[in-house]
Amino acid sequence: MQTVSIALCSEMETEPCCEELKDPAVEPTEPEVRGAISETADGDSHTLPPCGSAEEGEELLGKEQVETESHAGGSESTEIKNPCDPERESEGTACKEQRKLRKTNSWKMVRFQDPSEDDNVLERDSSAESLFPEYALKEWTSSTFEELFMAEDWQDITEDRLLRKKVLESSAPNALLPAWGQEVTVKMQCVLEDRTVVEKDCKLVFVIGEGDVNQALEECVLSMQRGEITLLLADSQYAYGLLGREPDIPAWAPLLYQLQLLDIREKPDPLTLPVADRIRIGNQKRERGNFLFQREEYCLAARAYCMALDMLTTSSRDGSDGSVKAEEEEVQDYRVKCLNNLAAAQLKLERYDEALHTSRDVLTLEPNNVKALFRAGKLMSDKGEYKEAMEVLKKALKLEPATKAIHVELSKLVRRQAGGNDTQEWRAKPAEMLGDNIAPFLIPSKKKPSGLSWKFILGALVVALGSLVTSVVLTARN
Repeated sequence: MQTVSIALCSEMETEPCCEELKDPAVEPTEPEVRGAISETADGDSHTLPPCGSAEEGEELLGKEQVETESHAGGSESTEIKNPCDPERESEGTACKEQRKLRKTNSWKMVRFQDPSEDDNVLERDSSAESLFPEYALKEWTSSTFEELFMAEDWQDITEDRLLRKKVLESSAPNALLPAWGQEVTVKMQCVLEDRTVVEKDCKLVFVIGEGDVNQALEECVLSMQRGEITLLLADSQYAYGLLGREPDIPAWAPLLYQLQLLDIREKPDPLTLPVADRIRIGNQKRERGNFLFQREEYCLAARAYCMALDMLTTSSRDGSDGSVKAEEEEVQDYRVKCLNNLAAAQLKLERYDEALHTSRDVLTLEPNNVKALFRAGKLMSDKGEYKEAMEVLKKALKLEPATKAIHVELSKLVRRQAGGNDTQEWRAKPAEMLGDNIAPFLIPSKKKPSGLSWKFILGALVVALGSLVTSVVLTARN
């Protein structure tokens, strides 16, 4: 993904829709909550875009989702189509053909260049034609990856021999090497062991160390000189690991790249870029964070969201604001989405104070944001700030009266207020430690010990009756 969180499904901000929250101990229609509902029903109701019924608040205890929307200005799309099944051999040929013709890389990597500069990038990237036709070597076309991992003419980039390269064309001896934090431009293509093309980009731009691409590319580029062309063999640990990358890269799949380092330069200062470029790059950083969030790499996702927020600003180096109103509104909209996603990642990392602070930042920009209201109310309730939590949750309920998660949280809050300030009873840790049946550990026995045990009395009666029967029998015989 589960700690405290919410995904209201109007946009995720891709916030993926969550499963319906089911808590048999808490019903949203109980009398204590009706008062809060009636208060909001009498006032004016603000209607937001429709959400998916009771699915909206599931990230509190269930699966969290982030906002992923298509980037209109670039070549990215968050739509993931059904993958071909690599295990079905009878359909293998058709499946491979479809995968070769599908462009799969752009939404997973941050593209810094303006897509309008090269209108036919999409067509070239979607084709099966090699970007390095003059280097159609055996290693690239037919050698098994096991042979390449054992080959003696390949260089080890890492000590574990799981990341290796072979230089195809060297650059000048005094050519520059890139450094951490610099921006590079790379021409690259990538294949699986069956030589299915899964990535291709003739002008990929990324900043080393910011997580814009996988670790294999970053590590290899650091070892290359400007102009160098190389083959890169990457174990799955340096690529997409256990989860793979749907729909084209299976789990634990090693990858083979052909790379050329085209350019090295310093990372641009966001405050010197046009606002339109900041919006484009910041939104792409946010989408990269969404990709990492869905892979449950929450720390990397949070870092990506923070970098997106640094980019999404209308301020300039001299302190002036040269944006137009439309750009300001667009920047604010993306900042709200990014902050909501950052709060979701912080909740997954159990950084509750940071998540509350981030949710309040959202409310500063958009006071009626229901996701942020719900998260803030939930977190304040867990901290014992019942009065503030009640105000925030009532406001969220007024904006979204049909959202079940808000009713559920208000019901919990009423119960907590009635039971005092002890919030520990609402945590699930005892259940995690002792199992579902923890009543004997939490609730002392209310039975008072009696003076004599009923078992003792019954035994005495049996002995007495036995003695009486024996006496009668003996007397009758005599």
